[in-house]
Amino acid sequence: MTVRRTVAAALLAVAAAAFALPTQQATASGAGQLPFASATTVGLHNTYDPAAFGYLAQALDTGTSMVELDAWTDIVTKEWKVSHSNPLGNSNNCVNASSAAQLYSGGANKDLESCFDDLRVWLDAHPQSGPLVVKLELKAGFSANNGMGPDQLDALIAAHLGSRVFRPADLLAKPGGGSYPTLDAAAQAGNWPSRQALSGRVLVDVIPGTVEENNPFDTLHTDVEYSRHLRDLVAAGKAGQAQVFPVVHNAAAGDPRTAYSDSTIRPWFVVFDGDASAYLGGGIDTSWYDARHYLLVMTDAQNVAPAISATDPTADQAQARTTQLAAAHASIVSSDWRHLPSVQQLVLPRG
Repeated sequence: MTVRRTVAAALLAVAAAAFALPTQQATASGAGQLPFASATTVGLHNTYDPAAFGYLAQALDTGTSMVELDAWTDIVTKEWKVSHSNPLGNSNNCVNASSAAQLYSGGANKDLESCFDDLRVWLDAHPQSGPLVVKLELKAGFSANNGMGPDQLDALIAAHLGSRVFRPADLLAKPGGGSYPTLDAAAQAGNWPSRQALSGRVLVDVIPGTVEENNPFDTLHTDVEYSRHLRDLVAAGKAGQAQVFPVVHNAAAGDPRTAYSDSTIRPWFVVFDGDASAYLGGGIDTSWYDARHYLLVMTDAQNVAPAISATDPTADQAQARTTQLAAAHASIVSSDWRHLPSVQQLVLPRG
């Protein structure tokens, strides 16, 4: 009897820990009132990796402000596979939960829509969490000519995350009615809601994948393809269909959008993503992003000199690095600091 009671008590303790609501700890009062683009938070790289977390929900339980999913278009099965390096199979910690009780059990290695289902179920159980950025890397890009393009991705996200998504149309909408002509105009006008107003919601952004960027035969990368799609939807009065913010990938001096020969897509980028060491290495004025209320994701935060552990720095080291990058105008500080929930929950004033 004693053994049974001990086991039962242990199981209850595990369950209580699993469903505990992470509370993001602000180091400045009123962090919830900060506009979304005026805060610096922390995110997790390759969150879907089962070597990092047994279940995607466990990553969310840290209180992190960003999760990352890598996806491949399987044009044979029409399935968006989630894995780091296998384009034909799923290798991840998503379980396709339909209730909170299922988030920490069952078989993993599900597809992208199942990962979104896990996110939705977790958010339903933690409505005061977030806002959460979902960074989506399309490893080999879209395959629109095979029915796996921006339209299909939008439909998938809308079907599985629904009203929880903060869409480009939401940033475009003026509080008093009407809308801004472009995302750039909306961002520069400071039209981001407060963090508190975005509780329980997600912003999905998409970056070109490593395979795509190194494929000499791929001449239409994800950033260009989705920004054209978004531009055309807005022009057609269908802005609400777009679910994703396209991202300018890799750090560069000046306005990185000038690298796009098609000037009509430049105003549809307000999210930027690159290596933290490059942004802090000199030659890049990161205050430019902050002044215009653009989101700036700084990756591999551990590599900024002096380098610290990629996975297990001390809490003091990780917090100091986050504070350093907040001062350098990062919106999200990305790393693999999966064992430091106190750091994952940080919300700092940006700049």
